Amino acid sequence: MNDKEFAGKTAVVSGGAQGIGRAVAERLVAGGANVTIWDADGARADATAAEIGCDAIQLDVTDADACAEAAAKSAASGLHLAVFSAGIAGSNAPLSQYPVAEFHKIVDVNLNGIFHCCRAVVPFMEKAGYGRIVNIASVAGKEGNPNASAYSASKAGVIGLTKSLGKELAGQNIAVNCITPAAARTAIFDQMSEEHIAFMLSKIPRGRFVEVGEVAAMILWLLSEENSFTTAGVFDLSGGRATY
Repeated sequence: MNDKEFAGKTAVVSGGAQGIGRAVAERLVAGGANVTIWDADGARADATAAEIGCDAIQLDVTDADACAEAAAKSAASGLHLAVFSAGIAGSNAPLSQYPVAEFHKIVDVNLNGIFHCCRAVVPFMEKAGYGRIVNIASVAGKEGNPNASAYSASKAGVIGLTKSLGKELAGQNIAVNCITPAAARTAIFDQMSEEHIAFMLSKIPRGRFVEVGEVAAMILWLLSEENSFTTAGVFDLSGGRATY
């Protein structure tokens, strides 16, 4: 990869106003890409876009029609790269006590939202004859965190969706992969109990949480032209936690 690896490419990043999404958007802008961040928090998205030099669209990823409209608007000059990181953690509780409405909401944002976003961008990548998609799953989707059934199930679904879509598009120059990071200390921690945060840290042999810049570095390679073979893959950033 070089300093302007993404020159001439158009990219979208959901959840791009903060956290992992913002770190990725910053790196893509620095690499010469034309970037649009999609985020439910319109004010924060506008502020981030002004700070890093990109465009922003306020978007609720649970709205399939809105995702299609955002993709069409973002693809005015083609659409080549997509990172879908919008997600929520929800509260922590045993499954038998988990609020039904909250479970549905978490799945709607984390899994259905990625389905809506992928469905919206793929036709533009097919038209361009080129594409790279990276979905943000979680090590919880592989191992299942206790007292986080909704989050774990939604992220497991993202892994399955990624594998399916990656195989569908394998005959084209479109790669679809996902990453399964350990927790990063971002705003999503505000939704978790301190006990659950401590549990997650205790599971990481590195003894610390992953940094958003470390996650962005792996994503940037998956988005690059150098990633010309790997698709339908799952890449760990678990600090040694994941065993498969």
